[in-house]
Amino acid sequence: MVPFRLRYLCLYLAVAFPLLGACAGCQTTPSRPAVPVDGVPMPRELCKVVLPTYRIEPPDVLMIDAVHIVPKSPYHLRTLDALALQVGGALTDAPIEGVFPIEPGGIVKLPPAYGSVRVAGLTIEEAEKAIEAHLRNYLREPRVSASLAQMAGQQQITGEHLVGPDGTVTLGSYGSVPVVGLTISEARAVLEHHLSTYLDNPEISVDVFGFNSKVYYIVTQGAGTGDRLYRFPVTGNETVLDAISQINGLEQVSSKRIWIARPSQGVEPVTILPVSWESITACASANTNYQILPGDRVFIAEDRLVAFDTSLGKIIAPLERIMGFTLLGTGTATRLSGPVLKGGGNPTNNF
Repeated sequence: MVPFRLRYLCLYLAVAFPLLGACAGCQTTPSRPAVPVDGVPMPRELCKVVLPTYRIEPPDVLMIDAVHIVPKSPYHLRTLDALALQVGGALTDAPIEGVFPIEPGGIVKLPPAYGSVRVAGLTIEEAEKAIEAHLRNYLREPRVSASLAQMAGQQQITGEHLVGPDGTVTLGSYGSVPVVGLTISEARAVLEHHLSTYLDNPEISVDVFGFNSKVYYIVTQGAGTGDRLYRFPVTGNETVLDAISQINGLEQVSSKRIWIARPSQGVEPVTILPVSWESITACASANTNYQILPGDRVFIAEDRLVAFDTSLGKIIAPLERIMGFTLLGTGTATRLSGPVLKGGGNPTNNF
């Protein structure tokens, strides 16, 4: 008679191997080789191309600097503006000269000997008169000269600005301006035109601080342990080697089967660019070290042996648990049966 454990082992093998064969047969492979487009070879390490003019999209970050920001006349002072004051006839030990911010409450704090003056809502000329009238309480003949040193609105313009989901950048009290799909020069012209409603011939500089909308992806198969996805911005100079260096090389579960899946517009099929890992690393060949373009997927296939071992472990694990419980139950029943139950103790007590 076939031993009890051997029968379970034969049953397990009869179930496991057909399933393993089905798992091993499902492998992802490239479907379309790399071919030149319109006779132009694919850009690669020693034959790179310049990317098209950058178009602003969410969630890019724009850096805006105010080159020439002058308010339209008449300008009414606001909190957080700064006044440049120069007062003639002031006390020798307490001169009034320098830049004085308009603090919350709309007041300008003069040196301690002169107190403070409320100027928010006044024009520059009106502020001069208000300060001069206040100083007559302390000085005989004060002569006040005031000018706008800094606008509070300038702080709302200068700095980093995130392009929102609606494709606009917000400039504080100056409102929002749509910039999606524009180049940097076009965005600067649109922003200056919008600010001209509030300012006199505004001039600004615009640059992209965070290139967040043009990215590529690296996908690594996990050999049954879960795939990994990485997202990196495109700077216009990356190759396959640069991309894989971002994830510190290939993992233990990865094979050397690598390709780029490049999306296409319309109904055109996806372009597949196979990569020879040995050639671009050990042989320093640039033939398959392709330049990364926006939207590319660098796909790193799994090691089939590791995937097979993982699949085998997934199938064996539940069967091992079943067999373990079965063998444990059988062993327990065998030990408690026969002479043990009849003698109520050690089998030697029956002799």
